[in-house]
Amino acid sequence: METLSDYSIASAKESEQSIEVKRKNAIKGAFFSEYIDMFDIYLPVVALSPVLFYFQPPQLSPGLETILASLVFITTLLGRPIGALLFGIVADRIGRRKASIYSVSGFGVVTLLIALLPGYESFGVASYVLLVILRFVDGIFLGGGYTGAMPLAIEYSKKSQRGFVGGLIISGFPAAYVSINLITWLVLMFSPLHGLHSPFAQWGWRIPFVIGALLAGVLTLYYMFKVSESEIWQSESSEKKEKLALTDLLHGKSGRNLLQVIVMMTGFWLTQNIITIFLPTGLLVKTLHFNGIEMTATLMLTYFVLFFTYIGSGMLGQKIGRRLFFLIVGPLIAVVGSALLYILSTRQGMPVPIIVALVCLLAVLVTSPWGVIVTYINERFVTDVRATGFGVGFSLSVIIPSFYAFYMDWLSAWMPLALTAVALLALGGIIGTLGAAMGPETKDVDFS
Repeated sequence: METLSDYSIASAKESEQSIEVKRKNAIKGAFFSEYIDMFDIYLPVVALSPVLFYFQPPQLSPGLETILASLVFITTLLGRPIGALLFGIVADRIGRRKASIYSVSGFGVVTLLIALLPGYESFGVASYVLLVILRFVDGIFLGGGYTGAMPLAIEYSKKSQRGFVGGLIISGFPAAYVSINLITWLVLMFSPLHGLHSPFAQWGWRIPFVIGALLAGVLTLYYMFKVSESEIWQSESSEKKEKLALTDLLHGKSGRNLLQVIVMMTGFWLTQNIITIFLPTGLLVKTLHFNGIEMTATLMLTYFVLFFTYIGSGMLGQKIGRRLFFLIVGPLIAVVGSALLYILSTRQGMPVPIIVALVCLLAVLVTSPWGVIVTYINERFVTDVRATGFGVGFSLSVIIPSFYAFYMDWLSAWMPLALTAVALLALGGIIGTLGAAMGPETKDVDFS
């Protein structure tokens, strides 16, 4: 005959299993949110950049063509901090899960609308204007995509596993980069690109956008039916939830925490941009004269390696501490990373395998903080402002580093242009280290 104690034990086991299911679903949701977010971010870079002439007037000057091409990417980046703030407030006031559903469904719809856009021949300059507007709106929704999903996953994670979870989530970035390149390559195989009226220019580029929209739709349904709201957030009092999160975020301890995160992230965004934006064309193509196949193969291998090293960085940060990890890696980026970039920028004629190995090593070292960053920033803020703090700290800090090309131009008055990226990489490592030194260790923070 079962006793009351037996019922209690069975109930506890069932509750523990339920929590484990919620934890796994939240972590999966955050990983795929990052994956689809970055898939969408890189669509114009990989799939659309070869056919931007489809949206533009013919016979543009090279300078104007470059400006119009950059606007498609920059407007998305400008929209992200706005989305992070708006959806961060939504996540802190009405729930992380709802913020994720709203943002993911939003950028899914916008991505589909981009796939349906007409070109310049049929719609004139309005086609390009609509493309830029939609990418800006897309950026707003993308900025909210991780503001709810990542705090939700970190809040469900066991304290001892937060480092691994943060690294796993951010590994969605290299996974997305590899995926979008493979998909675009396959589409180009059966819809070749050779001018305005070629298959890829007319309809082939639309396929990756449709795939991105469908992925967002699937993720929306996953959050609706599989992911539960954060129990830590639910335990907060209704009075705290009714407050405007931004007001609390900018005052007192949370305000100081936000400033520290922005300083640190400004440094690490600067170093990240050198790898993700400058390295492909500025280094591999212009300096090392790689052709398209060599560049793509090098980047694909590099991002494949980064998928695993992000997870490894997260686990190492869990073992030795997030702050200590930054304080070790920041100076290594400034010294060793800069030395590697200097070698790649100045030593001509190295064998291609050596260059590929050095690029992989450089990328692993310089981007390693990102395996720790997601967990660290979430741990820097209390529950009632965590989503807003994470979103604003993560996104607002990207703005100043995004203008790295202007800084390189200014520095070129004092040094050879090839060395300006080296100087910025060293500066970013130093700023990131100083920002980390301003904050405490967080790996033992108790959310509850």
